[in-house]
Amino acid sequence: MNLSNDNDTLMDTDDKSIHKVDSETEFERYYRIVEVSTFPIAIVGLVLTPVAIYAVSSLVKKDNVAPIFVINLLVSDVIQLCALTLWMTKVEIPDYIGFIVYIIGLVASVGFMLCIALERYLLIVWPLWYRTKRTVKMSLLPCAVVWTLALFYFLFFIFMHSNKLFFNITGVLFLLPLPLLVFFLVGTLRALSASISVRAEEKRRIVGLLVLVLLIYTLLFLPFIIYILVHSSGYEMPVVAAILLKLNPVADLFLYIFLRKGAVNQVWFCLCCCRKNRTNRQSSSGLNDGDTLTSL
Repeated sequence: MNLSNDNDTLMDTDDKSIHKVDSETEFERYYRIVEVSTFPIAIVGLVLTPVAIYAVSSLVKKDNVAPIFVINLLVSDVIQLCALTLWMTKVEIPDYIGFIVYIIGLVASVGFMLCIALERYLLIVWPLWYRTKRTVKMSLLPCAVVWTLALFYFLFFIFMHSNKLFFNITGVLFLLPLPLLVFFLVGTLRALSASISVRAEEKRRIVGLLVLVLLIYTLLFLPFIIYILVHSSGYEMPVVAAILLKLNPVADLFLYIFLRKGAVNQVWFCLCCCRKNRTNRQSSSGLNDGDTLTSL
């Protein structure tokens, strides 16, 4: 919309028409960057996400409902990836259909990230209440609410997408989960520091899951939110925000590590081994240098 307005004002003089051509070629170059980056993201996501859904579904138990929210999150990622594939293949359908599908998946993804963080928070801060309410049927209720809100946002988009107020409201709505995610993480850390009944591995899994959700939202969603609120007229910021936002379905795959028992310890063991090997190499290289200096 900003580009069309700029083009209207750049049609008066010959010099301005040159700037118009330069602006269009710059737009095409940045658009190509976004298009090229979409291909590997969509391929990797569509291959690995169904595998992750199958793996996470095997973790669903009567007393463990966290995987249900992760499964719905991965389903919303599949919806986003399908929309990206439609754009990439350029099939003969209206462009707005792919955009609508992507928006529904994106809004649902944000909602289920909040559900995951809230579920982990309630597990630690309100354990007695959580044990009486954590059933599969109860977990399906917030899932239905999230999908319903995503559909309502789609209707909101249809009626107000051409209004500047729509972008301001969207930016504020997408910004609201950030303080909630921080609150859930801080509250969980405080409760875990005073808890002696939770095992060390369980603590690492809970904290790791909350930290990962917060990192995904901060690194991949926040640039998009800033772009919507700032209304930048350049091309660099929207391109970076679009690429980071498309990485969201791939980043969500790492949530499986913090759901499966023993996976965190394996990752921690591998990191410690890598660090130990690097330290040994540095110490051995230092000894060799010392031997060389002694021989001299």
